[in-house]
Amino acid sequence: MTAFAELEFGTERCVPEVAAMENLVMPDPLILVLNGGSSSLKFGLYAERGGNEQAVLQGQADGIGQRGGKIELKDSSGSTLRSEDASFGSDSDALERAAQWIAEFSPVRPSAVGHRVVHGGPRLVAHQLVTQAVLQELESSLHYAPLHMPIALELIKASERNYPQIPQFACFDTQFHRSIPEVAARFPIPRDFFDRGIRRYGFHGISYESIVHQLGKDLPGRTVMAHLGSGASLAAVKEGRSMDTTMGLTPTGGIPMATRSGDLDPGVLLYLLRFAQMNAESLEKLLNHEAGLKGLSGGKQDMRDLESAAESGDGKAQLAIDAFCMAICKTIAAYAVEMGGLDMLVFTGGIGEHSQLVRGNVCRGLGFLGARLDEAANVSGFGTISAKDSLFRVCVVPSQEDLQIAWHCRRMMQAGGSGFDGRS
Repeated sequence: MTAFAELEFGTERCVPEVAAMENLVMPDPLILVLNGGSSSLKFGLYAERGGNEQAVLQGQADGIGQRGGKIELKDSSGSTLRSEDASFGSDSDALERAAQWIAEFSPVRPSAVGHRVVHGGPRLVAHQLVTQAVLQELESSLHYAPLHMPIALELIKASERNYPQIPQFACFDTQFHRSIPEVAARFPIPRDFFDRGIRRYGFHGISYESIVHQLGKDLPGRTVMAHLGSGASLAAVKEGRSMDTTMGLTPTGGIPMATRSGDLDPGVLLYLLRFAQMNAESLEKLLNHEAGLKGLSGGKQDMRDLESAAESGDGKAQLAIDAFCMAICKTIAAYAVEMGGLDMLVFTGGIGEHSQLVRGNVCRGLGFLGARLDEAANVSGFGTISAKDSLFRVCVVPSQEDLQIAWHCRRMMQAGGSGFDGRS
C-alpha cells in the first residue's frame, strides 16, 4: 500500500507522502473501475476525452460462486471482443481472468484502480486513496454491510496482486448522503447511539451522483430518485443535495428488495429472538437472504420472473410486486411532503430502467399528486415518460456508477490522492 502521512476519518482528506505522489500523476492515465456484487463483477477501463470519461473496454462476469457462469469483454462501441462460459469461485478469481483479457486488448496498463465501496463505517466517508490504515478501518466496518464489504475488501486485495504499485481509490456510496440533515439522519433512540455512529448513512450514492451530473441544469429543485434493482432505495434530492433516503444504518433498510426485508417493526425482531429461538446469525440470513420479494412470493426474487409468474395467475408473485410498488409510492409521497412539493421523479437501476410495469404501477399510484404517464414513452423506457399534463416530470435515466467512479479517481490523482467532495 502507498504510505501516508496524514489520515482524517470522517472529514475530507487522506494525504499520502510526497514521495508517493509521483506514482499518481501520469499523462493520459487509464482508470480501471471495479464494481463487485454478490454474484457478479463489472469492470471497465476508462480514458478522459474532452473532459468526460469514456469506456475503452467494459466487461462483466456473472454467476460468480455458481454453476453456469459467464464472462465477456466489449469495446467502446459495445461490440463483444471475447465471451466465454466460466465458473468462478470468487470475485478475485473473476478479476484475474478480467485482468488477463484487459492486458491482451489494451497496450497501456491502468494507472489507477477505482472501487465502489458501499460503506466505510462512521469514519470513512470521503472518496480517497486506499492506504493500509484505510484497509484496517474497512476491515473493522464489515458489520455495517455484511453482504457487500467482504467483496470490496477481496477485490482491493486482489487488485494489489494483479496491479502492484498502482494506486487504488475507494469511492463510497455514503458520501453523497452526508448532506442529510440531522432530523432525517437521527433514529429516535438516545443521542449516545448517534454519537457512536448509529445513524442513517444512505447508499446508492454514486448512482445518485451520476444522475445529478447527467441532468445538470435540467435537474429541478425538488427531485425524488428511485434506484430500483436487486438492492433498491429512494432519495429526496433538493437543489442537487441529498435530504433523505430510505436505506439507513445498513443497506438492509428501506423498501422491500429482492432478498432484503427493508424496514420492519422492531417488535418483529424481538419476537423472533425471544419466541422463534433465532440468534444474530439466523436473523441476518433471514433479513438479507430470505426476505423481501423472495419472502413475499415464496421463492422468486427477480422482477422479470415475478412479472411472468403474475401474468400466469401466481397470486404470491402479484403480492410481491404490489408490495414493492406500494412501498415506493408511499416513500415518494412522504418525500414530496418533506421537500414541500415534487418537480421530478427519476427511475434508474435494473428494475427502474427496464420494468415498464413497475414504473406504470408507481405513476398510477401517484395520480393523486398529479402524475400522468405517457404510455408509449413508458414502453420505450428512456428519457421523459410523463405526459404533457403531468404536474411533475417523470424520467428514466440510466445509472452511470462506473463513469462516476472513474471521474472521481482521475480528480483524486490530479489532486494528489486527497478525498474529493463530489462532482455536482
